[in-house]
Amino acid sequence: MEQRLHPTRLNNPPACDAMEQRPVATVAEFRDVNALVAAARAVYERGYTRFDCYTPYPVHGLDRAMGVRRTILPYISFLGGVTGLASALLLQWWTGGYDYRLNIGGKPFFAIQFSVPIDFELTVLLCAFFTLFGLLGLCKLPTWWHPLQGDASFRRATDDTFVVAIFSDDPRYTIKDTEELLRSMGGTNVHVHTASADPSTTLQSVTTQSD
Repeated sequence: MEQRLHPTRLNNPPACDAMEQRPVATVAEFRDVNALVAAARAVYERGYTRFDCYTPYPVHGLDRAMGVRRTILPYISFLGGVTGLASALLLQWWTGGYDYRLNIGGKPFFAIQFSVPIDFELTVLLCAFFTLFGLLGLCKLPTWWHPLQGDASFRRATDDTFVVAIFSDDPRYTIKDTEELLRSMGGTNVHVHTASADPSTTLQSVTTQSD
């Protein structure tokens, strides 16, 4: 018996054409920061929620124009710190003051004063872990690939172009309306970026008889 890799199509209806394309987003380029911020504000005020802006550098005020809410990451970090502090206190009280008492020179089995170093260390440690994994979760990382990364305008956004993309999974999305909106705000090179509607061809391990 040996393992051979064969291309297998998963969950693919027989009538589906593998070359069929689906819209990913309507994309537009803008000439400068002011035009980008104005376009982002207009898209948000029209009720779109699934859109994003791409710039070569951070743009002050863009998050407010997009209606981005304040992040909850500080609360996640605070929760991690409280969890670390509570864990440190409970650990030291349980081991030294309850489960395994040792009489060392008549000192108390548990006291806040000598627990401070462990309290500090676990508070910082769990706060850091909660912050790291909370950030990854909120940013949906790791995301190895997104279809928009194949768009030429998206690639230029890392150099000299400001880009707005309205994604096709937005409840209000229609190709005609999004194109008209972005053009009315001064967008250039307005186009619909598409991707394969059936990217499910993968290599699966199939057991076959060896000759």
